[in-house]
Amino acid sequence: MELKHISDLNQLKEIKDQSYSEINMRLKESDRNLNEIKEYQVLICSGTGCTASKSQIILKKLNQEIQKRNLINKVKVYKTGCFGFCKLGPIIVVHPERIFYCEVSEEDIDEIVDKHFCQNEVVERLLYKGDDKQVKKTIDELDFFNDQQRIALRNCGVINPEDINEYIAMDGYLMLATILEEKRDRNTIINELLNSGLRGRGGGGFPTGKKWEYALSYENDEKFVVCNADEGDPGAFMDRSILEGDPHSVIEAMTIAGYTIGASKGFVYVRAEYPIAVERLRIAINQAKELGLLGQNILNSGFNFELDIRLGAGAFVCGEETALLQSVMGMRGEPRPRPPFPAKVGLWEKPTLNNNVETYANVPIILKNGADWYNKIGTENSKGTKVFALAGQVINTGLIEVPMGTTLRTIVYNIGGGIDNQRELKAVQTGGPSGGCIPVSLIDTPIDFESLSEIGSMMGSGGLIVMDETDCMVDIARFYLEFAQDESCGKCVPCRIGTKRLLEMLTKITEGKGKEEDLKIMEELCYDIKESSLCGLGQTAPNPILSTLKYFKDEYLAHINEHKCPAGVCNALLQVVISDEKCIACGICARVCPVSAITGERKKPPYEIHQDICIKCGACIPKCPTDAIYKR
Repeated sequence: MELKHISDLNQLKEIKDQSYSEINMRLKESDRNLNEIKEYQVLICSGTGCTASKSQIILKKLNQEIQKRNLINKVKVYKTGCFGFCKLGPIIVVHPERIFYCEVSEEDIDEIVDKHFCQNEVVERLLYKGDDKQVKKTIDELDFFNDQQRIALRNCGVINPEDINEYIAMDGYLMLATILEEKRDRNTIINELLNSGLRGRGGGGFPTGKKWEYALSYENDEKFVVCNADEGDPGAFMDRSILEGDPHSVIEAMTIAGYTIGASKGFVYVRAEYPIAVERLRIAINQAKELGLLGQNILNSGFNFELDIRLGAGAFVCGEETALLQSVMGMRGEPRPRPPFPAKVGLWEKPTLNNNVETYANVPIILKNGADWYNKIGTENSKGTKVFALAGQVINTGLIEVPMGTTLRTIVYNIGGGIDNQRELKAVQTGGPSGGCIPVSLIDTPIDFESLSEIGSMMGSGGLIVMDETDCMVDIARFYLEFAQDESCGKCVPCRIGTKRLLEMLTKITEGKGKEEDLKIMEELCYDIKESSLCGLGQTAPNPILSTLKYFKDEYLAHINEHKCPAGVCNALLQVVISDEKCIACGICARVCPVSAITGERKKPPYEIHQDICIKCGACIPKCPTDAIYKR
């Protein structure tokens, strides 16, 4: 990859035209016959999920086979970001036909090379097969993508994130260059964002343009731009995937933000547990500097903007912006009272603009296509799209991006493919540990800031967990509260002590030791914590409890009054038992029991589990050849 220093907009457009011709075949569906194709471009997912499934080993072997068979001029292999359909990884997409190969292993490479690249035949056994057993040949045929609209994820799965020329081919840095060449008025940029209706995607939903406007209004000789990439929600990986698949979009947006508010220094605060994202961000920053798109005198405009990376140690509370800024400065990550807000008093007491990764990823394309274009997507008060990490008891798990206003039903059944193992949907939890559990009766609720808030949940950063009848809502509330309590910085009493007391009461209930009056005390304490906690962690920590109390109170009462867990999850309320009719006295269960709680005589059924010794680990259940052991 050759990098040449760019001095003006015209040179950038030249690189764009040259690079676009290289990746053009990836952007259009081809109707050509396989026999007519002279060249293939192979995109291999190199996001964290597929990398964990050995996609980089597959990439290496594929390159080796191509060289060995002298196919270098016919087949070109590229690493790319996350396609989104994470359950099917490792994923390979072959262009120009856009053939979608899934669950590819190292052993499949020889067949792909022999059959597809040498004989021009598709390897059908690696194609996606839906529930109806129908084969889906191309990525465009997959139902998973039908209801999505990729804006923040527009380049993920399309370009090589480690090649700045490919980002430029997709109009990358074009807005930055245009703004600098025109010396565009800062208020004009802010008004475009205000008119677009873009709101913060980190969870708060504050208007992005308004935040930029505040940061511009405070005069100071030094200002800062910060990107919050400290994604701490369990199971959430939206920001990580954007940094892995399209880091330049964030760099360009932060540089535009620096110009707009008058800042010359920026920081990306990303957790150290994201090594691939950190590495690709470093590569992108170095490439942008080498081309003159970052650093001193950008594009000969006289504008300077330096960007640095700060690694977080994994504290969930550092997702709160004032705690994040403390950590960036090398201090303990603890929130402080607001006001003053960071836009006025931020890093080193200087005005600081802070947005999250997804918010920044939207900025360049909004400025390119215009506010009116973006404003037409979404709902009246929630514009654009939202990226979600779809997980839980749903068939198609992965990363999705849908227009605001899309219903939960569409996400769960159309994109998600329905509930796994043919069970019934019970609830959907949005917003991570800070969100609420939405019952199946509200499945037609549109996803937007106001609608979710009205039913006791929140958008959050984008975690979306699907639950079925095997999930205990009391235990779910306990799990999320345990996480919030463990991640509390301890600075304020309501969060430090209040969440601990709530967790104690919830734990008692899951053990069958709770009382009905505990529910009233819990509810009152939840509201006290929400109203008096210092930061968003404490203010939202009670949401899972309040929502489950509202919609699933019967499960709480079953735990309290009947000493029973309807979902069969809470171990303290269960017994592991052996069916007299099914037991064949093989003795396998006794051999695998870690505490010797099972006794019996071989070939003389039934064996017995001593409940006073049993720790209810369930190790014996999958080992029983006749399914005679179960939890009661």
